[in-house]
Amino acid sequence: QVQLVESGGGLVQPGGSLRLSCAASGSIFSIYAMGWYRQAPGKQRELAARITAGGSKTYADSVKGRFTISRDNVKKMVYLQMNSLKPDDTAVYYCNQRQGVDDYWGRGTQVTVSS
Repeated sequence: QVQLVESGGGLVQPGGSLRLSCAASGSIFSIYAMGWYRQAPGKQRELAARITAGGSKTYADSVKGRFTISRDNVKKMVYLQMNSLKPDDTAVYYCNQRQGVDDYWGRGTQVTVSS
């Protein structure tokens, strides 16, 4: 059974940084794409960043140049380094693993950007 556990969220001032971590278990981690999605209050969940098994990265236009996704296949971890945070980045951030047509999700971690 796939388990994804996020950590690293919190309250940060505009312009600040946070690093999110996602620990994965229950699957052959290295062969699957991993992603970070986010959902703000009253809005649909949206992709923030994705990294394929081969290391190719995709970012939402709203986070390009500020966020960096990375993975460690030995530790079965995926990270999201978030810099120059804005109030619009406030959301619950979810870790995702895509296995073909199946999606697995963590419970999420809250990121709040506010002065």
